[in-house]
Amino acid sequence: MPSTDNGNVTFSKSSNGIATISFSHPAQNSLPTVLLNDLAGYITQMGNDPEVKVIILKSGGDRTFCAGASFDELVEIKDKETGALFFSGFAKVINACRKSSKIIVARVQGKAVGGGVGLAAAADYCLASSFASIKLSELAIGIGPFVISPAVTRKVGLSAFSQLTIRASDFQTAQWAHEHGLYNDVYEDTASLDSAVVELTEKLASYNPDALAGLKQILWEGTEDWDELLTQRAAISGELVLSEFTQQALQRFLSGNR
Repeated sequence: MPSTDNGNVTFSKSSNGIATISFSHPAQNSLPTVLLNDLAGYITQMGNDPEVKVIILKSGGDRTFCAGASFDELVEIKDKETGALFFSGFAKVINACRKSSKIIVARVQGKAVGGGVGLAAAADYCLASSFASIKLSELAIGIGPFVISPAVTRKVGLSAFSQLTIRASDFQTAQWAHEHGLYNDVYEDTASLDSAVVELTEKLASYNPDALAGLKQILWEGTEDWDELLTQRAAISGELVLSEFTQQALQRFLSGNR
């Protein structure tokens, strides 16, 4: 497991078949490659575990659900292959969620940016707090949300996705995300959110697991080409991150946050 300074991913299982996968990183729960790989691995592992009936996906802290890609790692990318490999990490997580036979419930307690919006979209059901505003900021740094776009568009539709992408500097509220289908329910505070997560996952864990697995297949119909599609999208992002525009934007961001 990575050190605390580099973040970590943990998992636990309850006696009634509820698995909880939690990630954290000191930089607003951003996701470097090692955490993306761990997330994908644990999602796959819990999906294959016959004792697990439902999966909760959550992050640490109370301010930010996920700030997306690790800018520290992005600025170190020097070739297309490394860039494609980094963005493939998000593809692996989305595809792990898609292929899991278990229903995945996301708990979004705070802001979601970029890849964090993709994580929320990759869940089968998403519960959020009123503080969980969202933003796709990729255009502002010279890339685009290419890897996560199939997952986000699947939830919110093309028009709302276009708004999120083009208004790259603007946060949309949790209520906006609810109205457009990214969040299924929004709660006033974290305590209410956590109670709702417990109530929902306990109900799901009591249902017929074969019925849940069948539902999961229906929910993801038409996405069978995503292994190839998201790999192609990762290559596009991996090339764009090398541009002078993007490298300068990343340096400005990092300088302003240190």
